[in-house]
Amino acid sequence: MSKAGDFFQNPVTGEAAVVRIGTEESDGELLVADLYIAAGGAVMGEHYHPAIEERFTLIRGELGVRLSGRAIKTTPGVMLIVPPGVPHDWWNAGEEDAVVRVEIRPGARFELMILNAFGLAQDGKVDRRGMPNFLQLVIFACEFSDVVRFTRPPCLIQRGLFALVAPFARLRGYRGSYQEYLTRRHEHYVATSRPRLPGPARPLAPSFLETA
Repeated sequence: MSKAGDFFQNPVTGEAAVVRIGTEESDGELLVADLYIAAGGAVMGEHYHPAIEERFTLIRGELGVRLSGRAIKTTPGVMLIVPPGVPHDWWNAGEEDAVVRVEIRPGARFELMILNAFGLAQDGKVDRRGMPNFLQLVIFACEFSDVVRFTRPPCLIQRGLFALVAPFARLRGYRGSYQEYLTRRHEHYVATSRPRLPGPARPLAPSFLETA
């Protein structure tokens, strides 16, 4: 479990996270991190979380977000709330590094998913978007189906296809979670300064998050 000050990095997607409140300190209920996103960086694909709420507060730079198919740019100091089940995607929309404070509730299983995704990237086992090969992706998606679900291909196709492919992938040695990634230390990044929020966060109106 993570604690304040821990650092995690994905060299492929351009994400680097400094933990502010770890799952060790919150008994797994909350994970808060300052996410540094390099120019051109983006999350690995459009997805949603079945039972997790995410909150994003832009501290510095520009962040593009797509919620239920609607693309926007966030404003520093505004908190964007993404409830469970809402498809979303995000990327650095500027030419400089962006810094975003991310709050995850609950955080424990999300943290395990991120450690595995970042570990695969560090070992060169993903494509340029941060996605692992098909067999690894199938096992990863099955392992963390309670945490994250990708929107493509459609859910029904994923269920049928993944159920058929998963046994073969396991025979080939693929796993949904690797112990080595859960214990790996990340020591390659040093933040130049501790970012501060530009002011009190202002949540977006709930109606903004309604699906089209």
